[in-house]
Amino acid sequence: MHANVDTDRRPFVLVWELTRACELTCKHCRADAQPERHPDELTTAEGMALLDEAQRFGENQLVVLSGGDPLARDDTVELIEYGADRGLLMTLTPSGTASLTPDRVAAVADAGARRLALSVDGGSRAAHDEFRGEPGSFESTIRAAEAARDAGLPLQINTTVCAETVDELPAIRELVAELGAILWSVFFLVPVGRGAVLDAIGPERAEDVMAWLADVAVDEEFGVKTTEAPHYRRVALQRRHEGGAAAADAIGRRTGITAGDGFAFVGHVGEVFPSGFLPESAGNVRDRGLIDSYRESTLFTDLRDPDALRGKCGACEYRGVCGGSRSRAYATTGDPLASDPLCAYVPEGYEGPLPAAGD
Repeated sequence: MHANVDTDRRPFVLVWELTRACELTCKHCRADAQPERHPDELTTAEGMALLDEAQRFGENQLVVLSGGDPLARDDTVELIEYGADRGLLMTLTPSGTASLTPDRVAAVADAGARRLALSVDGGSRAAHDEFRGEPGSFESTIRAAEAARDAGLPLQINTTVCAETVDELPAIRELVAELGAILWSVFFLVPVGRGAVLDAIGPERAEDVMAWLADVAVDEEFGVKTTEAPHYRRVALQRRHEGGAAAADAIGRRTGITAGDGFAFVGHVGEVFPSGFLPESAGNVRDRGLIDSYRESTLFTDLRDPDALRGKCGACEYRGVCGGSRSRAYATTGDPLASDPLCAYVPEGYEGPLPAAGD
């Protein structure tokens, strides 16, 4: 579907954060989720209007209902059904709590959801529950994954990579295969929300992890994608073509998505962000609207221009393929167009300043 989406006109992925309410206190939580719902969340009617506008982006628009825990709202299944009836590809990323029962998973499937995405951040009960801050979260997640399989609902597994979880990746890989997931989405930590106090891995370690993931993608039946680590595409190209410039020339246009370029995020009170990890608003769906914010705002149009990038990323021959994490650049420098400090690659002939690499 990537090849058929003009990301100047529409996002490949539209995420709507239904609520920030959640029973968990995950260490990495972008939203710094709270026990109670916010009084100014988009209402059911406003949510349906948002889905109507998303439909106007074009056929087969992908919509991810996220949180917090989207199932903390009592209208979530109704919203899935509403979107599915309008031709939207509705997916859900619920939290792994005791409330995520097999009956609720079945209801999500019956409403027309196309995929269920569950988070697994440890290869064992102890490791996962420690990271998620909730005893029993691992068991709830596995039970929900099995319920998705029983309901014929395709499963995606999301994993956060940071210093605490990186050694768990091989065990999580085995679990992804055992659960019959169709996609493993590996998120490289951005220091926002609660995640600001976690230790990220350094650029060289990240490079090694991405090379390993490229091999996993070849060896496993499930797909592999990264979030906030678009240089995974550069690593995969280099391994495939065994050389810098030749690999960069192999793809003239970005094949993945980054914040604001093929990706948009609507917050719980209606603000439109390039990503949930890049909290710079381009407007609110209650006044400016989603489509105008995505297509016309300076924030989004700059993020879609690889030649607007600064520093090492701006000089890189892979900027049209990768572009770096704009969210991480913003989180570490306040400038969404600055260089991504997680990237170890130095463009040939580049002699300018290098971003702080961290540990």
